[in-house]
Amino acid sequence: MTIFKEQLDEEYVTVSEVKELLAEVEAERAADADREMRYELARAIEHVNTFAVLDGDESRELAEALLELEQVDEEAAFKIADLLPQDRDELRSVFAHGRYSLDGDELDEILNVVAKYA
Repeated sequence: MTIFKEQLDEEYVTVSEVKELLAEVEAERAADADREMRYELARAIEHVNTFAVLDGDESRELAEALLELEQVDEEAAFKIADLLPQDRDELRSVFAHGRYSLDGDELDEILNVVAKYA
């Protein structure tokens, strides 16, 4: 017998936003001495502390600024906000899954937006 859970909602969030959410969970767990932190939670907290560069609001602003560009979809915008690519090669890796490739001017336009936040 398989038990399925219904997916109620889906929303993209940046690593920086997840860091803020997990900080709240960590503080809540630390307040209760009887409650242990599971291994998965500890690893997730370690991961976001290592890789989150911007704060949550800045990363959301960056993702929204990228969404204003015609060539950037929602998934790519949030991935770019997480990775903060510095050059064309790093940025191309974000779009490697896509069916089309961007030309140099389009890549530079995206990198200019990222440079305002990085």
